[in-house]
Order: sequence, then C-alpha cells, then structure tokens
Amino acid sequence: MVCLSFDTEEYDVPREHGVEWDTLKEGMEVSVYGTNQILDCLKECGVQATFFCTSNFATHAPEVMKRILDEGHEVAAHGCDHWQPKPEDVIHSKQILEEMTGRTIKGYRQPRMFPVDLKEQAKQGYVYNASLNPAFIPGRYMHLNAPRKPFFEEGVVQIPASVSPWLRIPMFWLSLHHFPLWLYKALCRRIISHDGHFNTYFHPWEFYPLGEHPEFRMPYLIRHHAGKDMYNRLREIILHLKGRGEEFGTYSAFTQNIKNSKKTEK
Repeated sequence: MVCLSFDTEEYDVPREHGVEWDTLKEGMEVSVYGTNQILDCLKECGVQATFFCTSNFATHAPEVMKRILDEGHEVAAHGCDHWQPKPEDVIHSKQILEEMTGRTIKGYRQPRMFPVDLKEQAKQGYVYNASLNPAFIPGRYMHLNAPRKPFFEEGVVQIPASVSPWLRIPMFWLSLHHFPLWLYKALCRRIISHDGHFNTYFHPWEFYPLGEHPEFRMPYLIRHHAGKDMYNRLREIILHLKGRGEEFGTYSAFTQNIKNSKKTEK
C-alpha cells in the first residue's frame, strides 16, 4: 500500500528564518491555498490520503476541513500550535478535531517529527503514531538505529516514514523537491519491493509559489520546485505508481492491515 500524508499546519517556516510572521493570518493564507492544491491533485488522480492537522489549522479553516472529509480523506492529529508544541497537545488536538469532524481521530504525528509521549498516546486511544523518520536529517534528528518498518510500542502501531533499504535515503518532501523524478520513482519501486509499502509526507506550503515571495526568506533548498512544479511532481509520482497497480490508502487502512496480519500470525 502507498500512504501519502500531509502535515496540514499553519505555515510558520519564515519565523525560522528571522521573519516577523503572523502564523494565524499570513501563515494560514499560504496553508489554505496549498491544501486546496493538494486536494485538487488527489482528486485528479483519484486517490485518498491522510491529513495530519493542527487544531490551529482546523479551527481557522473549517471549509477546508469539510472538503478533506467530503472527498474521502482521513484526518489525523498534528498537535495544536505547530510553532510551540506542548506535551498536552496529544490530548487537546484529538479532542478538538473529534469535536469538529465528528470522527474518531486514530493517528498522531508530532510537529517536526519530534519525540512524543507514547504512553499518553495509548492512554488517549490513538491507534497509530507517525512521528518517526528513521534517517539522519541534519539539524533535526538522528534516527539511523530506529526501525525502518512498522512496529508496536505501548500497544500503538508506530509507522516510520519510508527510507530506502541499507542507505536509508529519506523519501520525504525535500527528496521530491530535489531528486530527479526518475530517481525518486526508482527508489519508490525499490522500497515497495523490499518493504511491501511506501509512506511519505509533505506540507501544504510546498504547493504555494514560494519562489515568488522573497520576503519569506526561504532558502533555495525549500523553494526549489515549490508551487505548480510540486503539484506536477506529486501527480507524476502518483500516476506512475498507480500505473504499476499499487494501491493507495490512508494510514488508518494501513494500520488495520498490520493488525490483521498480526492476528493471522497468531
């Protein structure tokens, strides 16, 4: 199964680069635009995905949240305030999203893939956690010894982002910005062949024309291929994998498959 996910948050990256930035005004404008672009792409390609939403984003963009649900996608939790995550966000973000959507929120991803209290997740009834990128990302984390494949901890399914076998090349958002498409496709095929699945994640602001806004002070690493190019790149990857007969699904569906496999093993 191929699981696409989108960290749907108020755009706060300019603050990391010294820009005075109102995340709930300027940031939301960028994220709402980008999320609608993503939804357009998924609709065009006919696939479902999982949107890890901060409660900030959800409460300030109810019309986008409605569209996510109406078009058959999954909503999962991504904390409350992306810029200032707090331990209790594991509790509050689930409560807020469930009240807004009327759905049971089964999954969680910590902002910036930082560590999260797994015991609290289990206590709150989360089924899966997707807060691990088992790779080395300079300035973020060093997880080269972490499992590459899903595993259980505290009774919760831990779903790492996909990395290539052996070298652990991360296949997250920056990779699709910079890798030649033939290489990204080849690595996707290699991972699916080796692991039986492919999980990756992006952000709405990648689908905004960042290159047209020097005031954001975005480094080339981030703005390269942002906007329409990113839409086209994502579309090409989806259609390539669909053309090979790969099934796309939500993280909840993937988690259920894992649980069913465990039952079969017993």
